Formats: sequence, structure tokens, C-alpha cells
Amino acid sequence: MEQVQNMEQARFNMIEQQIRPWNVLDQDVLDLLSEVRREEFVPAAHQALAFADLEIPLGEGAAMLAPKMEARLLQELAVQPKDKVLEVGTGSGYMAALLAAKADQVTSVEISPAIAKAAKANLAKAGISNVAVEVGDGVRGWAVGAPYDVIVVSGSLPVVPEELLQQLKVGGRMAVFVGAAPVMEAQMITRTGETTFASLNLFETVVAPLQNAPAKERFRF
Repeated sequence: MEQVQNMEQARFNMIEQQIRPWNVLDQDVLDLLSEVRREEFVPAAHQALAFADLEIPLGEGAAMLAPKMEARLLQELAVQPKDKVLEVGTGSGYMAALLAAKADQVTSVEISPAIAKAAKANLAKAGISNVAVEVGDGVRGWAVGAPYDVIVVSGSLPVVPEELLQQLKVGGRMAVFVGAAPVMEAQMITRTGETTFASLNLFETVVAPLQNAPAKERFRF
């Protein structure tokens, strides 16, 4: 019983001390963080860090984003009940679980078969049935289910591939980390028309790059 109380206290502290101060004030998002049990998506070896303000390694160079980043992206995306979502980089499945609670359907693409298998198991254990985990390289999107209302890219890209932008519906939103270390921007890109996009910088950060991320072309003089 005491362990359960400690877990709930740690979850409460995460929400109140890390997430709320990061301008995540949407009550629906905060409630969701209480409902979707992050500790069930964390590898057993790192269980003690489930609510810590850091990235948790998943192996093969992949990591869970810090809780405040996931919460902030979820808030800014304003996912609606009818939305079709693409996530590039499934990781532990936790972000997919949060998205699935708000969306109609989530397609999550993971390049590592082992990580995808673990994510599928985590989602099944949590009773989440509206996430399809696909094994593949989603760095240029996932054309099979396109276009999408929402796209979330869980690793960083030096530049956003055109193919990925084209898979957004008009009015659709994409959360993506753009740039190279030491400074990257978390961006919200909205498709405002057939050929027009608006970009908003949310915060600066550094996130591990996606495998096979397209290189930014160097200027030639």
C-alpha cells in the first residue's frame, strides 16, 4: 500500500512541479497524465525514474522524452476526438497512449523491431486498442494512412522532409524538433493551405536525432 501511495505522490509531484510550471495548464492534459500510467511504459531497469525530469533510455539510442515535453506537445497539438494521428518514433508507446486517449486512431511507426514489440506489449497491457504500431522507417512519414490531422515526430530532424509536410491535412498540426545540437527548436507546424505552412517555435531543447534523418544541405559557394 505504501508503495502505491509513493507512486501516486511521485506522479502528483511530476505534474505539479515539472509539468504545470512549463505552461501546461490544460486540465484535460493534466488529468490524462494522472490516468495514463507512465510507470507502465518505463523499462523495468529504470522504474525508479518513471516520473523524473529526464529522458529515459530505451536501448538502441532511443529514449522516452522528458514528461514535461510530452505534456507540452500534447497541449499544443489540441488533438480532437475525430483526429487521425501519425507518430514517428514509437519508443515506449507512452506518447502514443496519450495521443490515443484524445484521438480516433494513432499510427505509430518504429524503426527498431525490438522497441516496437515492447511498445505493443505496453499498449496492450494498458488496454489501448486504437494504436497501430508499425515497424518501419517513418522519417519521411507513412504514406499508407495519409493524410493525417496530427503528426508527432519523437526524435529531432535537421530539416523537415517535404514528404512529411505533404502528409498533413490542411488545418493539420505537426510537432517536431528541428535543428542540430547544441540548439534545437520544438516547433508546431500548421498546414494553412495546399501550399502554405505556418511555423511556431515553442521552446529550445536538444533531442536525439531520428535514425536516417535527412541531412541539411550545405550551402555551396
